[in-house]
Amino acid sequence: MSQKMLKEAFISNLNGTSLLEISIALTLAPLGIACRGLLLILYYLNNGRPLTSRKYHLLLDFTVLVAPFLLACTILSPVLPLLPITTAAFCAGLFYKIYNRRNHYIGTPLKHIINNFLKTGLEPGYIPSVTMFRVSVNILTAINILAVDFPQYPRRYAKTETYGTGAMDFGVGAFIFGNALVCPEVRQKPGAVQSKFSCLARQLFSVWPLVFLGVGRLISVKAVEYHEHFSEYGVHWNFFFTLAIVRMTASLLLTVFPTNKSWIVAVILAVFYQLILDTTYLKMFVLHGSDGKDTRIGFLNANREGVFSLSGYLAIYMASVQVGLYFLKKRTLVRDWIKVICFLLLTVFILFIFLHMSQVYVDPVSRRMANMSFCIWIVAHCLTFLTFFLVTDLILVFTKLLVNGSRVPCCWNLTQPSNINKKHDSVPTSIKKEREWLSICIINAVNKNQLVFFLLANVMTGIVNMMIDTIHSNTSFTLFVLHMYMLANCVIMYILHAKNIIIKCW
Repeated sequence: MSQKMLKEAFISNLNGTSLLEISIALTLAPLGIACRGLLLILYYLNNGRPLTSRKYHLLLDFTVLVAPFLLACTILSPVLPLLPITTAAFCAGLFYKIYNRRNHYIGTPLKHIINNFLKTGLEPGYIPSVTMFRVSVNILTAINILAVDFPQYPRRYAKTETYGTGAMDFGVGAFIFGNALVCPEVRQKPGAVQSKFSCLARQLFSVWPLVFLGVGRLISVKAVEYHEHFSEYGVHWNFFFTLAIVRMTASLLLTVFPTNKSWIVAVILAVFYQLILDTTYLKMFVLHGSDGKDTRIGFLNANREGVFSLSGYLAIYMASVQVGLYFLKKRTLVRDWIKVICFLLLTVFILFIFLHMSQVYVDPVSRRMANMSFCIWIVAHCLTFLTFFLVTDLILVFTKLLVNGSRVPCCWNLTQPSNINKKHDSVPTSIKKEREWLSICIINAVNKNQLVFFLLANVMTGIVNMMIDTIHSNTSFTLFVLHMYMLANCVIMYILHAKNIIIKCW
């Protein structure tokens, strides 16, 4: 068997893992953010000044925000539940130390501190949890697309063949969800007079890089005979094409339907697509081809997974548009965001009930078809992930309240209650300087060039696979390669960010 066929067999015919294990894994990113924030606050408390060294910030971010995921999806996967428990205990210890040494609210009862915390004003127009969600999905995707080719990566985390819930399956759906959270239709200011068709034209123009990248990937993969998993998207299809078409179609739909009713469109799309799967020959066609023997002759047969899964991904995108609109509503107090957390938890609970019913009575989760169960699962787990980040950020806000002058990158800035209702047309110079300092972190670096980071990770994954026999690599070599790969990705993004270079040609 050739090396290409060995690698294709290595990533095929897999059944995924449990919803519980994925939920446990999703806590690692928010806990890493909390750990990084608490360490920076403690550093300020001990030294009387913030950590301003770019080199040490990069080292801290990589150690806390990247390395744990590499270990979690390789040598520490058998003890995955212990990782969030250990990290949470460490964070609790850091918080306890900061609380006891606080330089604000000294001697004040905890109840009084909490009351003041609930009335604390937060920087308007900026929601750190959305940024952290999108960047974390990108980082996790970058890690998984290379790690899956090594034997130390648990097969249950890889993309499933037909049915099941794999960690990489979640990554694909979360990438769609994260893109829709900040789409132009969501970011458009209320009351702004803007033609829907001009917005549509800009959106259609903005997807040309995705089409270009899709064509480039197709040509390069075929040219070097890179290993492929045809049941993922098809023979000629890839995720760049999916993302481009979903964005274009969603923009077309949002010119017809009100943006604040996008959740209704999402439900209709998911239910109608599932009805077609169940009442017609479509399900058998997607899974087994037109002749029932997995034929790949003809464009539709060759790319049936990529073409027909568009309906499910479009439903996820439209649901995320509704979530984005909900998040961008003006809220200026901590207690307002606590209400958001309660609402999100209730929504997640209801969605998981629907997911259970859908899997039992309709169809199990299938990334290959992007069926209704898959759509519900992705939205439910993405909302869970967002909620984790929101809780983490409020914990850091509370901790910053205890230490005067402390600052954390990618965290809410506190505002004075008297300034809450004032217009924020201009940003004070002091805040601008603070933001400039706070921007020195991996999260902001990746956030400024997310598509470039994703493309770079794909290119470097291909290079590593062509240079190394990944499926026969030992553990120490695997860990070395994965760490160097992610360090290179992060350093390049960090340099671009430090030089204020944003690669965007649309």
